[in-house]
Amino acid sequence: MALEWLRRENDLKDHQLIDNSHFGTASPDDAPTVIYEERPVLDDKGATVQGLFSAWIWLNNPSQYNSYTTDMVKGVIAGMQRASSDRKIVAVVFTAVGDKAFCTGGNTAEYASYYSKRPNEYGEYMDLFNAMVDGILNCKKPVICRVNGMRVAGGQEIGMATDITVSSDLAIYGQAGPKHGSAPVGGSTDFLPWFLSMEDAMYNCISCETWSAYKMKSKGLVTKVVPVLKKDVDDGEIVYGEAVAGDKIAAAKALMAECKTDFELLDAEVNRLVWKFANLFPNCLINSIDGIRGKKKFFWDQMKLPNRHWLAANMNHEAWLGFNAFDAKKVTGKDVIDFVRFRQLVAEGALFDDKFAEQVMAKPKG
Repeated sequence: MALEWLRRENDLKDHQLIDNSHFGTASPDDAPTVIYEERPVLDDKGATVQGLFSAWIWLNNPSQYNSYTTDMVKGVIAGMQRASSDRKIVAVVFTAVGDKAFCTGGNTAEYASYYSKRPNEYGEYMDLFNAMVDGILNCKKPVICRVNGMRVAGGQEIGMATDITVSSDLAIYGQAGPKHGSAPVGGSTDFLPWFLSMEDAMYNCISCETWSAYKMKSKGLVTKVVPVLKKDVDDGEIVYGEAVAGDKIAAAKALMAECKTDFELLDAEVNRLVWKFANLFPNCLINSIDGIRGKKKFFWDQMKLPNRHWLAANMNHEAWLGFNAFDAKKVTGKDVIDFVRFRQLVAEGALFDDKFAEQVMAKPKG
């Protein structure tokens, strides 16, 4: 007797939740966007593996150091969900266009022009941001952060949500919130203590200093640092980045001016990781990954909603000053407020109003 009840539908179901309307192209005429690209998996000899791919999710706003707009946040959410549900995808590569920045966080121009003094709107935006971080942490494929440049502020937060970081040796890492009217509570206060010592996590979180890729490698924040400068592209001489100070800075800048940025070694390292993942049982792999992710998610899940509400309310307060000061840099020559005067007014019990703002904001040049 035929076991009719064991028959299954032959057509595979589509589990993609969000359509592709949130993705753009690499055209320079495009508004800031997110690009979704499938690249064939390469074996250890560099040959294409049929039917298997990595999903490359590109932040495409290089003119603003790949800071993410509201629409770009939606694109990352859509990209992570698409890759997560696609059977042929082995791994996700989260990266950005250009050679200056992976991501410098939220788009401060958008913050200043639209979200400041609109706390409800910013709360809605933070729901999207939280969904972006959740999308990375919940993706059912390993997520590699390919860091092509600066990874600071919110860029550092979404970068730490990924599973493995492979970095250009020219990249720098850090936070900026307390300097510009916010706090790194979009993940950094949750994730940094897992990566660094408590002391280093505290200092990195609040100092607003940036640390080199090699320093972050030595402290365990990134997996691999790869040189990206070539002094002579023809003979392929590699120039290794190294932090210098004092009288060595001028010589270092002169050497860099002779070099070309080349991500060949960075991409080779990414491809090596993807091939490694391709040779593991996929269900065992993602269960192992989720077991580690759960430690990061523990504090993230506890704090993301209270922080969402605080960040929204703060758009009526310090963020209003901080983001507008940053956005006005071309006019004033300064990207921060007068912090000493701010604290003096607070000490006097001054009312936080337009007069308060006038006393701490930089004046236009000339």
